[in-house]
Amino acid sequence: MDDSGEDTMYVGRIEKLLTHYSMVPMCIINSFGKVTRANKKIADVFKYDGIVDNDIFVLTGIKLPEVMAATKEKRTLFLKKNGKAFKILTSFIGEGDTASIVMSFIDMTSFENLKDLYNEEKPCIALINVDNLEEMTPSGMEESEMEVSTEVDKLIRNWSAKMGAAISRYKEHMYEMLLTHKNYRELVESKFDILDEVRKIETDMDFPVTLSIGIGIGGKTIAESEDYAQDALNLALGRGGDQAVVRNVKNFEYYGGKSQSVEKGYKGKSRVIAHAIKLLMTQSSKIFIMGHGNPDMDCFGAALGIHRIARSIGKEAYIVLNGYNSTMDDLVKDAKETEEYEFVNSDKALTLADENALAVVVDTHRPTLVESLALLEKINRTVIIDHHRRTEGALPNTLLSYMESYASSASELVSEIVQYACDKKVLSKFEADALLAGIMVDTNRFAVKAGVRTFEAAAWLKRAGADLENVRRYFQINADSFKIRAQCIANAQFLEGGIVMSVCPGCVPDAQIVNSQVADELLTVKGIKASFVAGKNQQGMTVVSARSLGDVNVQLIMEKFGGGGHFNTAGAQSELSPEDMLAKIREELGDRNS
Repeated sequence: MDDSGEDTMYVGRIEKLLTHYSMVPMCIINSFGKVTRANKKIADVFKYDGIVDNDIFVLTGIKLPEVMAATKEKRTLFLKKNGKAFKILTSFIGEGDTASIVMSFIDMTSFENLKDLYNEEKPCIALINVDNLEEMTPSGMEESEMEVSTEVDKLIRNWSAKMGAAISRYKEHMYEMLLTHKNYRELVESKFDILDEVRKIETDMDFPVTLSIGIGIGGKTIAESEDYAQDALNLALGRGGDQAVVRNVKNFEYYGGKSQSVEKGYKGKSRVIAHAIKLLMTQSSKIFIMGHGNPDMDCFGAALGIHRIARSIGKEAYIVLNGYNSTMDDLVKDAKETEEYEFVNSDKALTLADENALAVVVDTHRPTLVESLALLEKINRTVIIDHHRRTEGALPNTLLSYMESYASSASELVSEIVQYACDKKVLSKFEADALLAGIMVDTNRFAVKAGVRTFEAAAWLKRAGADLENVRRYFQINADSFKIRAQCIANAQFLEGGIVMSVCPGCVPDAQIVNSQVADELLTVKGIKASFVAGKNQQGMTVVSARSLGDVNVQLIMEKFGGGGHFNTAGAQSELSPEDMLAKIREELGDRNS
């Protein structure tokens, strides 16, 4: 007998002994994935022991290459079968292409059940804020405040009791709740229906009562989960409230966001912010003001307003500007002709900046959008003034952050700040024009997101010398852009549910501006609730503008594609074609309505 025959007999004896004496379910498969031997205990896995000659993939759903790889790499495989969980240990018998594989099935059911129970019972922290209780109960209406507060409290406590969670009210409008991970999954499945229930409470005001919820999960300690919950709540409030935000170790999740931010009637915060900014400026060597790349009128107008505050206290101030689109030509030209502003690019700003300088960022809070992130990293002393709903990944370690999503524009916020920061009327006629243009562009000339404070800011700018006729000049477009806009409107497709979509043809230098104008125009069609317009810019990127009259939160939709904005005004960019991008948006709208 040759050596190969002896080896085969030896391997056969080993296989026979293993299957005979093994105390755990075991089978042996050949190089083709067929079961050649199995012990009687294998019935604990498959409910019968007659598995010889069966394919291992048919039995387990695990492919032979995966079994081979796990055996070579000494990795453990896992199987769930007939209500049980098994860990599979594998090893080779023999060598070469004819080697067999021993598969031992270790019952892990009890351990897995215990692990599942542990995971379900892990504590989570929820912080709950009643968003607009103060605005809902004007002075002299204490009885109304009591009624609303009592009804909200009842709903929240009943909601907590249904889950078996522990809840405590530690402020008039704040609650802290201890719940389990199982409760959290139930909340996700219900899409946080408590938000809808609270919104149904009848009030004497023309806006609903809403909640903001921040949930922290996955912290190593309860204290760490509580910190996560606070981060999540801050994000929910910064995004306008009426929503739940969940923070875990890795990321954030968003739920709700069905109503617009409620305008704050009290301007005390603007006064405090104004004095704080002025104090920080006096303590700084130089002031650098910037917004997002390719600034619009709102961004530029807000920058000019902050520049005026800095100059009013005798500070050296620079506006960081790397470039701008053609719609800004007249406004930037007028600014430069005044010779009152020092415009610098990012490289120049980096050479001028020192550690005691101050950076003021307007109309954005995202590091990826600012004119110069390198400048912010060098200075490390930053103030943010923004009206967009807060997103994750906001600029970190800011000295002061003034983010009010109720506001129409950054120019509105800056107009209020200028009033309180300066002792006398220091605003020039041109600056008043620029700030008013900023408000008008973000409100579509006061058609959307224009509250009482918006008109008050506009009135103050008018008294400061703003000329509506001159401002209107900044909104004129050239004949080519007008033709493209007209064609884009003609391409509009009207869909079910009050949705309209359109593709702008070709590559448009001012795609973002044209798309925005078309999206605004399409909202004037009767029955339309939301509009989405996509077109390519000169860089070949697809730019999407989304608008809504309030029934659709376009911010949440645009965030799915890496964009953002406001409840009823948002946008995004993508490498997809305009047609494919709109198809994706249509799918997202369908998922949200289902």
